[in-house]
Amino acid sequence: MPETTANFPREHEARIITAEAAARLVQHGQHVFVGTGCATPKTLVAALENLAAPPDDVQLTYFLTTDALRRDEQGRVRSKYRHEVFFVGSEARELVKERQAEYVPISLAQVPRLFAIGRLPVDVAFIQVSLPDEFGYVSLGVSVDIVASAVENAKLVIAEVNPAMPRTMGNSMLHVGRIHKMVVVEGPVTEYVHPPVSDEVVHRIARYIAGIIDDGSTLQIGLGRIPNEALKYLEDRRDLGIHSDVVTDAIIPLLEKGILTGREKTVERGKVVTSFALGTQRLYKLLDRNPLFSFEPLESVCDPQKLAAQQKLVSVAQAFAVDLTGQVCSDQFGGEFYGGLGAQVEFLQGAARSPGGKPIICLRSTTDDGETSRIRPLLLAGEGVSVARTDVHYVVTEFGIAYLFGKSIGDRAVALIDIAHPKFRPQLLEEAKRLGYLAPDQTLQSMRDYPVEEERMVGLKNGKQVRLRPARASDAEGIRALFHSMPADDIFTRFFRRLRSLSNKEVQRLCNLNYETEVAFVAVQGPRENEHVVGQACYFINPSTNLAETAFMIDPSWQGTGLGTSLQVRLTEHAKGRGLRGFVAEILPANAKMIALARKGSDKIQVERDEDTVYVTTLF
Repeated sequence: MPETTANFPREHEARIITAEAAARLVQHGQHVFVGTGCATPKTLVAALENLAAPPDDVQLTYFLTTDALRRDEQGRVRSKYRHEVFFVGSEARELVKERQAEYVPISLAQVPRLFAIGRLPVDVAFIQVSLPDEFGYVSLGVSVDIVASAVENAKLVIAEVNPAMPRTMGNSMLHVGRIHKMVVVEGPVTEYVHPPVSDEVVHRIARYIAGIIDDGSTLQIGLGRIPNEALKYLEDRRDLGIHSDVVTDAIIPLLEKGILTGREKTVERGKVVTSFALGTQRLYKLLDRNPLFSFEPLESVCDPQKLAAQQKLVSVAQAFAVDLTGQVCSDQFGGEFYGGLGAQVEFLQGAARSPGGKPIICLRSTTDDGETSRIRPLLLAGEGVSVARTDVHYVVTEFGIAYLFGKSIGDRAVALIDIAHPKFRPQLLEEAKRLGYLAPDQTLQSMRDYPVEEERMVGLKNGKQVRLRPARASDAEGIRALFHSMPADDIFTRFFRRLRSLSNKEVQRLCNLNYETEVAFVAVQGPRENEHVVGQACYFINPSTNLAETAFMIDPSWQGTGLGTSLQVRLTEHAKGRGLRGFVAEILPANAKMIALARKGSDKIQVERDEDTVYVTTLF
């Protein structure tokens, strides 16, 4: 008996046949399920395609294949059969264009139920498995996902048995008694390598994503290159976990550095929970017989109760376009189907329900040629809604982070225009006004990317920390709330007049600035998705003197904590970096606190006074 079949129970030896004999078992009109990704049974697929007399009306059904379909001399994908796919990958794309393949827009987590009720029939299942162990069990290896359900519901199961397939742990085992025919194959498991990323845009988006992932988070990282790139910027975090539909080589450095411990997970603590793997031999070697990893059917990984119970669940999904109301398209581009839904919706909704969870959508602000904005007034014809606006929380581009959940249409539009490419912002602003999303007097002063490097975390006397960051147009409601927290006398000393409210124009003057001649910082407390503005400071440059006039607002409950001083220090640091000579503050004589604040930070102080105003000039 060959070494590769030594563990087969004797009663099952008769089930071992050639690939050609296995292919001939497929009958006219049958639906053939094909295993996923790097575990695609390529030998069986090739044998079916090479039949001299192929059966009629056969349909191949699958999620994703990797280097499995036949190509002609020109490199074009060719097949003798119809295809039904749940993800339009690089191989299926040509077949979809030619109408030989049909795309099914469905969450993968829902597919097993449709297999079970026969809505998606499985007559034959082609899969790839490991060698059996001494008890007669094979492992589904790097692809459990929807394969487990397909096997359970198939009338005929034909498996490639590959000695190179790693034995993954978890719910990935299958007894050879459930396999009707087996084809022994030799050769390495197919590899998938994310191409190296040299695009600075991708790196910037990845850094923004990493910046909102906290210690102790549990990660779901999709197939896109941007989410995978974000993992490279998490090497200063602690006790991260994985609960994801897919794992790739990108997790290996985090494991080697002791960052992926899973200690803070509330479901399957300490385990890397996943459903399939796309990677290299390095990853497969790590997975083989490793109890750290638990491979489970996709419907189990995506169970809503599990996801909601997992604290700090972070889901990162890549999209093709977002409109100004927050609708997301992730499976069409340029009128063509591209990619798919995967389990994106379940994970985004699960992260939204998770305590401390963060659902994140990421995308480049423009097409690769820079000629078209991916943030649109409205999704285009041929761009279906993959994620409803009600389920969208974070949207990240290379120009910053927008948080949309619970925001009005107008607030969403401003936040998304803020992170669009600067050359498209004027057009988006005008379209938002035309559509009635924004008031006619709404402006957008800054046309630069959000300078995340300008953010600072500072500790205050009350033991709390606040984030000092550049103000954005989308801070309008936070500024208005800060204004209304202030007593009438504080409002008078800040604005030199009695105000009961701020107009939209006045609010924008405090946060919607051009950052050339006018700069503002806000002090915010709380997580990014629920920031509370507790302070604001701004300066306005006089080009003729190279001095800037300053002004401050501090929430009364935060006065006396050192917040005003922290904002003053931050303004001074920023102004010095731009080469300004100093600050000028106009203060009412009764405002002793602000006079004292204006005098801090320099030995070069000039104080002038008239009947109504104190002028404090601070030179750097």
